Amino acid sequence: MTVGIVMLCHTALDRAAAVARHWAENGCPVVIHLDRRVPEAERLTLTGDLADLADVRFCERVACEWGTFGLVQASILATTRMLQDFPAVGHVYLASGSCLPIRPVAELQAYLAAHPDTDFIESVTTADVGWTVGGLNKERFTLRFPFSWKRQRWLFDGYVRLQRHVGFARRIPPGLVPHLGSQWWCLTRATLEAILHHPDRARHDRYFRRVWIPDESYFQTLARLVGAQIESRSLTLSKFDFQGRPHVFYDDHLHLLRRTDAFVARKIWPRADKLYATYLAPDPSPDAAPRLEVNPGKIDRLFAKALERRTKGRPGLYMQSRFPLRSHGGNQSAGPYGVLEGFTVLFPELEGWLARVAEARVHGHLFAPDRARFFGDEAVFRGGLSDSAALRDYNPRSFLTSLVWNTRGELQCFQFGPEDVQAITEFLVADPNANIFIVSGAFAVPLWRSGRPAADVRAEAARLQRIEADFIALLQSPEAKARSRIWSLADFVENPAEALNQIVDDLNPRTAHRTDDLPRMADLTGFGAFLQDLRNQGMQPVLMGDFPASFGLDPSDIQAKPARVR
Repeated sequence: MTVGIVMLCHTALDRAAAVARHWAENGCPVVIHLDRRVPEAERLTLTGDLADLADVRFCERVACEWGTFGLVQASILATTRMLQDFPAVGHVYLASGSCLPIRPVAELQAYLAAHPDTDFIESVTTADVGWTVGGLNKERFTLRFPFSWKRQRWLFDGYVRLQRHVGFARRIPPGLVPHLGSQWWCLTRATLEAILHHPDRARHDRYFRRVWIPDESYFQTLARLVGAQIESRSLTLSKFDFQGRPHVFYDDHLHLLRRTDAFVARKIWPRADKLYATYLAPDPSPDAAPRLEVNPGKIDRLFAKALERRTKGRPGLYMQSRFPLRSHGGNQSAGPYGVLEGFTVLFPELEGWLARVAEARVHGHLFAPDRARFFGDEAVFRGGLSDSAALRDYNPRSFLTSLVWNTRGELQCFQFGPEDVQAITEFLVADPNANIFIVSGAFAVPLWRSGRPAADVRAEAARLQRIEADFIALLQSPEAKARSRIWSLADFVENPAEALNQIVDDLNPRTAHRTDDLPRMADLTGFGAFLQDLRNQGMQPVLMGDFPASFGLDPSDIQAKPARVR
């Protein structure tokens, strides 16, 4: 008993001919189905290339459009020819023209000889399928699909919606339990003969002609009906991406294919000269120790990593070909960074001090309305980032993530406030790499220093307070992923040293600095009276906390308080 190979071919026929020759010269009869849409000249070339091989046959041709019964009909025609012409065949292995044997043929023959009564076909019920893409599992078997998914997509989708709306459902023939699985199977002669000569064969074919993608369900369902011993797994390595499209193997995947125990790999790029030269070389000596256990899932971990890279990209890397989707978890930056709100109005020398003790690069207001204020007041920062407000505001998220990506290995911090462009706030709140520190209500200090009467700045103070309150509400929502610490202005000025130490600890926990000199805080004497004036004008300054109207603080008091920064 031997194994016969059925090949479904429609393109790259020179490669298909080489693979068919490899099978035949190693003792496997081959029956080829050639898509009826292949030009006659190409058909003649293929048959001429294989004319010297006695164990290669061609069967009747039908058109094979993806998702239709044509692929099943092609498999039936080729399998029928195989069983008729080669009585010694015990197993029939279905492959495509782009499949490539990646283990010696002798090993496949020995493996199947050791399992003479076993059908190798992935076959699971619709309730257990987790890999279908497109939303149709059970509905494949209960709806009608008269339109082509590829050529008439609008009609296809519209007709599906119409059937759902009216509650239409086809009746599944009695005795059939729909199963799904890979279309690349290896079935015994007994199972195939039972399927092809089943008394209800005409009814089965009539039903599956209106099933969507029947090549993933016809043999998978009927094998359960007539098969004696089924191993629900494929001997072919066939992987699909998150969109349901098959992975294509190239020459640089050779090392990966060598790590799998599958006998055949699909889908091989037609120009993968190295793969074809390696695996179509003459088989090694049959005395070599064979690997009898098959486990195509051995490299699943590598494909899982590829899927994650394809959908999420590298954290913080945004580019045209791999722009990560928020739904796939790619909406974040490349590394930690700090956002400081309300500190520079209280500590004019904060940027230089924080850069020294936290070992960080501290920028000004990157999202200031007029321009991005980079460290050192540079016009162009690392990575070619311009300080132009127009360029920055075209895509604020990409501006920030580019800054973090281009400075990987160096901690970045920047100032932010309610007077800045707020388009970046949603990204900041959703980014787990953001460390946000806010002294709420500090935005009123510049208004107080302006010397303008409270009546003139009341509207502006109310606007800024509303913007800051909205930002804080986002940070306190359950969906927020950023780390944040918020002090009211009243709480902060009571013990600013503790808050500054906490900021440094959060930004750089590994810093070895001990700091006895903290930046000098601005004198806020009279600020409490200004807040009272705002209240008198009808504006309620709630974000400042319970700031006393008679507050007065000598800035030297801060220096006297002990502080330690780890």
